[in-house]
Amino acid sequence: MKASAPLRSEIFAANRAVGRVAFGVTAQRGVSRRSRVHEAGSLRVRFPNADRRGALDAVIVNTAGGMAGGDRFDIEVAVEPGARLTVTTAAAEKVYRSLGPDTEVAVRLDVGNGGTLAWLPQETILFDRARFRRTIDIKLARNANLVFAEAAVFGRSAMGETVTRGQVFDRWRVRVEGILKFAETIRLDGEVGQTLARGAVARGGAAVASVLKVPGNDDDVTAVRVMQDHFAGEVGVSTWNGLVAARLVAIDGAALRHDLIAVLGALRGGSMPRLWTN
Repeated sequence: MKASAPLRSEIFAANRAVGRVAFGVTAQRGVSRRSRVHEAGSLRVRFPNADRRGALDAVIVNTAGGMAGGDRFDIEVAVEPGARLTVTTAAAEKVYRSLGPDTEVAVRLDVGNGGTLAWLPQETILFDRARFRRTIDIKLARNANLVFAEAAVFGRSAMGETVTRGQVFDRWRVRVEGILKFAETIRLDGEVGQTLARGAVARGGAAVASVLKVPGNDDDVTAVRVMQDHFAGEVGVSTWNGLVAARLVAIDGAALRHDLIAVLGALRGGSMPRLWTN
């Protein structure tokens, strides 16, 4: 006996992954420590260097093994005044083909006065016919410091995979002392492969990334531009309104990662999280 349409919908919803992680970091005698941690569903956070001095490292883990249509994930991070935090992920996140519903991700980051946050997740890999919807809201105090990177790879070229159709909605907002400093909304819908092939979009590249640094200046731009002859793909960088933005396009994920590590090294002046190079 076949299940009715409402029952099928309930079964589908019951099998979707839902995850939430929310945590705060405080500064105590020059050491950044966890002040609170909340985990629910399939999201977890681990702190591999919690007992060492310097910036605290946080690794976000999705135990669902990827994201599918109808899944929902929420991440909230608060860096209290004077604390330093680097956030990455245990692996590249995969967004699989959807039968209809979106995969939804909401990220909220809050950095207090004198706090430092490096948001450095590994790539998001989008499969053909994925439907991915993400919102990122960042609140910075006047003297907060932020380096923020997000990378997307459309299909795993090493596996012979390409993306022809799908949907991506990605909205970023960055506010400093409540004032909007950076706003961006990207929407790809339908024939994604054809869109990426356009010269004004990705010129056939299958991997893209954006990096923000706040505050940023001309010295940061120069530090990136002097490496132009060594990039595997294309990298553009500019500064305005007290921030720096870099855009990266590459033929595949490996080339993008090469360039992204170089750009982040120039803007941060430090090494990447160990998981990026394992």
